[in-house]
Amino acid sequence: MNPWLSVIVPVHGGERFLGATLAAAAAERPEGVEFLLYDSSDDAGASRSVAESFADRLDLHYTATPECKPWTAKTNRGVREASAAHVAMLHQDDLWLPGHLAALRASIGRAPQAALSIAPSRFVDRHGRDVGAWKLPFQPGLHDGPDLAAVLVVQNTIAIPSPLIRRDAWLAVGGMDEDLWYTADWDLYLKLAAHGSVCIRPETTTAFRLHGSSLTMTGSRRSEDFAAQQDLVLARHLPALPAPARRRQERLARASVAVNCALAARSARQPARLGAAVGALAALGPLGMVRFLRATRLIDRVMPRLRLSMAGGL
Repeated sequence: MNPWLSVIVPVHGGERFLGATLAAAAAERPEGVEFLLYDSSDDAGASRSVAESFADRLDLHYTATPECKPWTAKTNRGVREASAAHVAMLHQDDLWLPGHLAALRASIGRAPQAALSIAPSRFVDRHGRDVGAWKLPFQPGLHDGPDLAAVLVVQNTIAIPSPLIRRDAWLAVGGMDEDLWYTADWDLYLKLAAHGSVCIRPETTTAFRLHGSSLTMTGSRRSEDFAAQQDLVLARHLPALPAPARRRQERLARASVAVNCALAARSARQPARLGAAVGALAALGPLGMVRFLRATRLIDRVMPRLRLSMAGGL
C-alpha cells in the first residue's frame, strides 16, 4: 500500500537535534507515512545511528548523499523519489507537535484540491522549550492563491515544518530553486500559490527551533547575498500582482527586506544599516506601518530571538 504522506528530511551534521525531531514524529504514530532522510554529513555515522534507532517506529529510508550538500537539492530529490500524493518537509532541528498528522489529514479532506496547506507554528529554543507563537497573516479556510500571494510576497511567514504540498503541484512548478540557500522555500510557496488554491489550517502543530548554528542564523551573515536573494524573489513575483495592489505591496516588501537586512547585520555584529530600514518604514506612514506589521509578523519573529539573545540562548 502506498503511503498517504512522504516527509522529506534533509540532514547535514544533524545528530544534535535529529533524535528529538524524529521522536516527536514517532509520537504521532505515523501509519502510512514514509520518511525520506538524505544525509550529506561529512561523517554520516552519527546521524545514521540516530536515524536507525527509530527503525521500529518510523517507515524511514536513509540515504547518504555526500555529493549533495544543499538542503534544497536534497529536498527536490526527496520529492522526486516520494511515493505519496502529498509531501511535507521536516528539518533536522524542527518538531511536530501533538495532533499534526490529524490536522494534515483533515486538511486533505477539507480541500483536496489545494496546492498548498499551511498553518501557524511555534518557536522553541535549543532545548525544545516554547518561546513564542509564529502566527500567519491569513484567516483559516481556503484562499485563492494569487490573493494570498499578494500578502506573502511581503515576507515569508511560513515555518518550514508547516506546509503540506501536493506532490504533482511541486513538480509542476519546478520545485525549489537550488541556487537559493535562504529564500528557496519562500519562492516555492509563491509559485505554488500562483498554481492553485491555498488552505490555511487553524491548528498550531509544528515548532521551529531557534539556535545559533541554524542556517537562518549562519547564512544571514553573508549580508550582500542575503539581500540579493530576497530581491530576486521580489523581482520574480511582484510583477504578477494586479496593478492596483502592486505599488503598495512593493513598498511593504522593500521595507521588509531593509528591516531583515538590518536585523541580520545586527545579529552578525556588522554595521546595522538602520538608516535604510528606518527610512523605509517611515515612508510607509501610519496605515502602511499597520499593514507592514500584520503582513510580516515582525514582532512574532523578533521577540523570541531578542529574548533568547539577551539570555545567551542563541
